[in-house]
Amino acid sequence: MGDPMKIRARMQGDVAEVRVLMGHPMETGQRKGSDGKIIPAHFIKQIRAELNGKVVFEAAISQAISRNPLFAFKVKGAKAGDKLSITWEDNKGDKRTDTVTISG
Repeated sequence: MGDPMKIRARMQGDVAEVRVLMGHPMETGQRKGSDGKIIPAHFIKQIRAELNGKVVFEAAISQAISRNPLFAFKVKGAKAGDKLSITWEDNKGDKRTDTVTISG
């Protein structure tokens, strides 16, 4: 299921600035291991952010993203104390969701 995400969500004026570091190997399926065999593809394919249960950010990505990806985005309409949940799903069906409280 992966390591816990490191999520920072802070209010900057009337906008929440969010940074998410996701622990994931992000294998492309094109690299060879020390045994000379291709390492199977294993990558995050979808990311979703929900603010108090409402989707505010959604992205479909592929194996072209580096290991342990970092994403940043801004959310209008948020306020300090709101709950922000980030969910990722990878090509093997693994999912992870972590939730933080937006700080002032």
